[in-house]
Amino acid sequence: MFKDNAVKLGICPIGWTNDDLPELGKHNTFEQCISEMALAGFRGTEVGNKYPRDTSVLKKALRLREIEIASAWFSSYLTTKPYKETEKAFIDHRDFLYEMGAKVIVVSEQGHSIQKENVPLFEDKPHFSKEDWNLLVDGLHRLGDLAHSKGMEIVFHHHMGTGVQTKKEIDKLMEMTDEDKVSLLFDTGHLSLSGEDPLDVLKLHFPRIKHVHLKDVRAHIAEQIRQEKLTFLEGVKKGIFTVPGDGDIDFCPIFETLAHLDYRGWMLVEAEQDPSLANPLEQAIIARNYIREKARI
Repeated sequence: MFKDNAVKLGICPIGWTNDDLPELGKHNTFEQCISEMALAGFRGTEVGNKYPRDTSVLKKALRLREIEIASAWFSSYLTTKPYKETEKAFIDHRDFLYEMGAKVIVVSEQGHSIQKENVPLFEDKPHFSKEDWNLLVDGLHRLGDLAHSKGMEIVFHHHMGTGVQTKKEIDKLMEMTDEDKVSLLFDTGHLSLSGEDPLDVLKLHFPRIKHVHLKDVRAHIAEQIRQEKLTFLEGVKKGIFTVPGDGDIDFCPIFETLAHLDYRGWMLVEAEQDPSLANPLEQAIIARNYIREKARI
């Protein structure tokens, strides 16, 4: 299906330890996390909160398990804080990833985000003003230039509970930004949960897509979150997300489209769950077997 060596397959550590909810997986160690990733058959990872920041230590631990760093999440606050604050944090983040050999930097705009707020996920979604959009676009262009100075690219992460969540908002961001400065992360779970067809975004914006998150959704829990007016983090704890092959998204047409369009880059399984309810190694194996069967990689 995919051309030889076109795709690298990884898995994110958020199934083992959760950055936003540190009580989830607090007993799971960094070493356990990356060892189980390797055991399940993955060769890449993004960076979690328990990963060493000393690049020599991190490189050795990953080398022993034949795992690479694909990228890491970066929270920008371009719409709510002075640009220089985001820039300073971004440069440190960029330099760390550069040292680890990553080629893309995941950027999510957290200005006005309700991801960590005690408000209903489906009712209190933020909407950017004209000024917000202009600040976001200008800031992303600057971050894109900073990434290019190291031979890297930023990939913007559309996300539930933020000002860039829906297809319409993604379309607007892609229209307003320079394709040479700002690329796109394609996340199946966030699009599906937002009520979008992931294929619509994939087909329309494929030339801009430089990073992929494979996230599944449990539709019955999503409906519970909507009906009970629960928050994003309450949804995570209840298991709104899961790994491909364990939820309700049909990934076959997504894999077929990515392969047909000759996607090249990382595809990372990402499913934030409570590891006491969803064993991380078991979930990783489910995902790896499903991708092997359906995507033939």
